[in-house]
Amino acid sequence: MLYPLFFEPVHKERIWGGTALADKYNRDLAGRRIGESWEVSCHEHGTSVIKSGPLKGLSLPDAISRYGKDLLGLSIYNERYRKFPLLIKILDAADVLSVQVHPDDKYAMENEGGELGKTEMWYVIDAKPGARLVYGLKPGVDAVAFESAINAGRLKDCLNELEVKAGDVVYIPAGMVHAIGEGILICEIQQNSDTTYRVYDWDRVDANGQPRELHLKKALDVIDYGNRYSRGKLKGLELREEGGTRTIYTACDYFAMEKLMVSGRLSLHMDGRRFQTLTCIEGSGEIIYRDGRARLEPGSSCLVPAVMSEFDIEGSCIVIRAYVPDKAENIIKPLLAKGFSRNDLKKIAGLLD
Repeated sequence: MLYPLFFEPVHKERIWGGTALADKYNRDLAGRRIGESWEVSCHEHGTSVIKSGPLKGLSLPDAISRYGKDLLGLSIYNERYRKFPLLIKILDAADVLSVQVHPDDKYAMENEGGELGKTEMWYVIDAKPGARLVYGLKPGVDAVAFESAINAGRLKDCLNELEVKAGDVVYIPAGMVHAIGEGILICEIQQNSDTTYRVYDWDRVDANGQPRELHLKKALDVIDYGNRYSRGKLKGLELREEGGTRTIYTACDYFAMEKLMVSGRLSLHMDGRRFQTLTCIEGSGEIIYRDGRARLEPGSSCLVPAVMSEFDIEGSCIVIRAYVPDKAENIIKPLLAKGFSRNDLKKIAGLLD
């Protein structure tokens, strides 16, 4: 019998990491520079292990092997299934991250041994006053200007910045130059990839006094100089429902992301053909499903199996919901049926691109 699967987080030390996961979510951290917590992961660089219930101790890959379509759903687990599609993280940027860019699927397949590309989105959990992100390039910056600025040590002149606060959401498609600034805690929904091309690392060195590796040639190959998908902070499309609100921010080919503001008992429905993930950002609550209840604690994440197509969340909490959508069937048709216009749907990043 499948149930909401909670996992042991995979903590990763990073040169830019800190202790915010301990401060905010009472995590027991092994170091003082924990930059990443892989919450739901089926990647060889960090694999989730189920932390409770009858399947305790089973890895996510083993659970997929055992339960297949019941766990992932027929839209994900079919004859073409190659790789788990999502990676859910919480990132603590106590210091600024490197300026970086990610490849798309085609480039990664050809140059990274069959790895997926990396499109992602960020939900800002916390941010110190005045915190900023690097978000794309300034208008008019082309490949020649970008490379010249790198060679002259003036890359900062090319970078667009965005001031952020708690609750802000941004969409980072493959090809967009970006960096998380100092003092920001983020929930990240991304393709299941660990491929990053560093462009600039602020002249810092590692514990051995050496600069970290840059990947300029590959970065220059994949940068989107036109900022085609740059939207700034997303407003999303809000749906007011009994027990709370759902705000849909992104629905691209790789994932959909919704913020659930639960204030009572909010009912959620899916088509039974895809799994979902839930990450509790603030507050607490319970997942109520046909066979039982599961507690949603602050900072906890779980995978909801595809066979659990209907369940409720009860409590007072903010939850990030993610899944791999059929954009027409799961997003567009239901919203049009509720009376939203196609112009309203443009508020959802990636949906009509």
